[in-house]
Amino acid sequence: MIYINLFFTFLKIGAFTFGGGYAMLPLIRASIIENNWMDDDQILNFIAVSESTPGPFAINVSTYVGMEAGGIFGSVLATLGVVLPSFIIILIVAKLYDKFKTNKYVQGAMSGLKPAVIGFIATAVLSTGITVFFPTGIKLEVMGTFAFITSVIIFVSMLILALKNVHPIIIIGISAAAGIAYGYLQPLIGW
Repeated sequence: MIYINLFFTFLKIGAFTFGGGYAMLPLIRASIIENNWMDDDQILNFIAVSESTPGPFAINVSTYVGMEAGGIFGSVLATLGVVLPSFIIILIVAKLYDKFKTNKYVQGAMSGLKPAVIGFIATAVLSTGITVFFPTGIKLEVMGTFAFITSVIIFVSMLILALKNVHPIIIIGISAAAGIAYGYLQPLIGW
């Protein structure tokens, strides 16, 4: 039963989410919580692992969740579920796009999807941020914690590096090193 549930859950996510992995995060999180496959802390860990490993984010996420919930076979089915809708849609679109790319309805649909994708990504950022920084509710004292200050420093540093066109792999490596340093320093400082 878990295998069928994993496959169809990720098939639904893959079929009804436009804009890639980050746009899928709200649906993935809701599905994971609804099915009791992981708690919020585990979800944050899988986001970090999925973002840090090579490959498309959506595939990494589905593989990781499938593995946690149903082992190797679960990871295969979750990955297949999330990839299958895109694969089929791309085959159809590639076949038909040249005929319809100047159609005003097709152009309108493409224009309408852009704000929706931005909204999905913003939702993912906000829900992840709230889970990380405000797990017990929004309180101002959180902004003075070591975790919050460290995260702001890392975010601003990575933003500066990105604006200076530093290669993304270097930024990911520095972010990972900063996260590891935080993990070791936070208990020592006790902040």
